[in-house]
Amino acid sequence: MCGVKGIVLDASILLKAGDDENGSPSLRPDALYVLRKLRYSNIFTGISYGPDLSAPKVRLLQESARLYSYNCFVFRPSAIDSFVSEVSLEWDDNTGSYMHVVSSYKDEEIAQMISSGWLITVLRSPGKASDVEYSTGTENPSKIFINKLEELPLTICHLNKKAMGKDVKTVGYLMKPSREEDFAKRGAFPIKPTPNGLIFVPLTYELPISQQLQEIDGVLHKATDDIITVEMSSSSDFENKVTYTEGMQELQRYIGCHPDCRVIDPFTNIYPVLDRLKIQQILGGLENLNSKSCCKIRGPHFLKVVDFSEPKLEDKLVDAKLSLPNIVKPQVACGVADAHSMAIVFKEDSYKDLNVPLPAIVQEYVDHSSTMFKFYVVGKKIFFAIKKSTPNADTLIKLAEEKELKPLLFDSLKSLPVDKLKSQSEDNTRIDHELVTDAANWLRRVLDLTIFGFDVVIQESTGDHVIVDVNYLPSFKEVPDEVAIPTFWEAIKEKLTGKQSTEAAILL
Repeated sequence: MCGVKGIVLDASILLKAGDDENGSPSLRPDALYVLRKLRYSNIFTGISYGPDLSAPKVRLLQESARLYSYNCFVFRPSAIDSFVSEVSLEWDDNTGSYMHVVSSYKDEEIAQMISSGWLITVLRSPGKASDVEYSTGTENPSKIFINKLEELPLTICHLNKKAMGKDVKTVGYLMKPSREEDFAKRGAFPIKPTPNGLIFVPLTYELPISQQLQEIDGVLHKATDDIITVEMSSSSDFENKVTYTEGMQELQRYIGCHPDCRVIDPFTNIYPVLDRLKIQQILGGLENLNSKSCCKIRGPHFLKVVDFSEPKLEDKLVDAKLSLPNIVKPQVACGVADAHSMAIVFKEDSYKDLNVPLPAIVQEYVDHSSTMFKFYVVGKKIFFAIKKSTPNADTLIKLAEEKELKPLLFDSLKSLPVDKLKSQSEDNTRIDHELVTDAANWLRRVLDLTIFGFDVVIQESTGDHVIVDVNYLPSFKEVPDEVAIPTFWEAIKEKLTGKQSTEAAILL
């Protein structure tokens, strides 16, 4: 068996009952959820409706099908054989089974489809019970009942895993919608098994997390998307300062009680990446890697500041080897609204009124020829991309002089001035690949992260390779999908099976 190869969603589970205040039809909110989740599932998906459906509703369904690149089929209970033939001809796939998802009040209309080898999934109407239940112990069920549409991806996942056997691993993923879509549209999260035997299923807070994870082998998460607050006034460990959403807390509790459920990556492993001070301290350990190369790789010079008006701040900056200009960042690296609110400071007296969240990290500004090297560690592979970056200090100072050298405030998620005329054709020759590979492997061991990224700039005057940022589960969108996605799958499979490599190899 090859599991579910195609799904037809009936109008009865997509359309909201009744029209809106303007007399126009609309889709159910849970229907929108399912349409989005199946869009990049790598499973054929279509929408069916009856010949007697009103023209406005048909137009709405057809528009939805065009938006999500789905097929449309007209379903006549009196011509089921024709419907089955039309779907089979359109999708032209003889492996696996087709599934028709309908509301319970249309259950009897499609009963004959079971004899054609179709799976029928019935969405119960509120308050309507059934004497037919689907459970993991049911052999080859032809009819499955669900209480919420959000259960559909998990149901498909279960059927596909059962059909493919024990070698297939299921991965539940949880992250904010925009990030999920960025990964999904590149083909990263198929419900149809990948060539190396992974099935991806979206997790949702609309269902109990414990229910969803019963058949999940591992969880891929971006927990920072679910941070509510980070309390920096406490003297406790950073781990205890982070408050997550209720749903993410439920996930944490489940994982704590089920150590056999693998997590990519454990919450304790990502906390250092949330704390710019901790990362700076970790990067200090790079000194031990500099014996073999003529170049040096290091973190930037830095100083933690809890009050911009504190006495002798200037002396402390000098002791930390910090000279103007420098860059000031919040200690909290991500997950909160102002984590990316930064400033470049040009004058000593600018600190006292600086509008950057405290505590903050004052960091060395490195002249780097407006060039940044973004490295991505994905399992045992390393990728990199060359990006244009902020100008050297002299250019920034000229820009700041127009505003009396006031601090340059910016959001690091948005663009800063770059040298658009600079060519990057020769930048690849400046990077010491062996040195950075050693650093990547060292960070991989120290951080114990499966997928992470770091940014390197090369100091013009010394050739020092300076790691100015580290983050976990980056999008690595600069890497071609045909290379990045299989590597992504392999890294996850290795994590789930415990067959992780101890060293990475750079991939140019």
